[in-house]
Amino acid sequence: MKNLTMQDAVFSGEADSPMNIPCPIRYSLNIVGGKWKLAIICALADQGPTRYGEIRRKVAGITNMMLSQSLKELETYGIVCRKQYNEIPPRVEYTLSEKGASLLPALHHLAHWGESYMAEDRCGSAQCVACKS
Repeated sequence: MKNLTMQDAVFSGEADSPMNIPCPIRYSLNIVGGKWKLAIICALADQGPTRYGEIRRKVAGITNMMLSQSLKELETYGIVCRKQYNEIPPRVEYTLSEKGASLLPALHHLAHWGESYMAEDRCGSAQCVACKS
């Protein structure tokens, strides 16, 4: 793996993998960024083991394909744990890993920051139940 500068990683095609991004903020956002991943993390934050269908109900608007893909990516990066039970019918449960749970304080700070500036920027008020904002 060659040593990339931040500019090289950001502006070249080699920044696709989080392992190629030398900036910790960009690294983090590459793992948890996107339209659905933070919503999935929030859906798993307050509960123990959660089944796929429950996550889908909590994350309004997500398709089965996007939920499945996002869960696989979060599992690959160690943010989510997947436990499959050998039962009939099959049962799969998801939880936040220790690594995933360690994101929650940062997300709460980000939620409070957003809440404080939503009114100032006339974006309305915070209504996210999952973030407790």
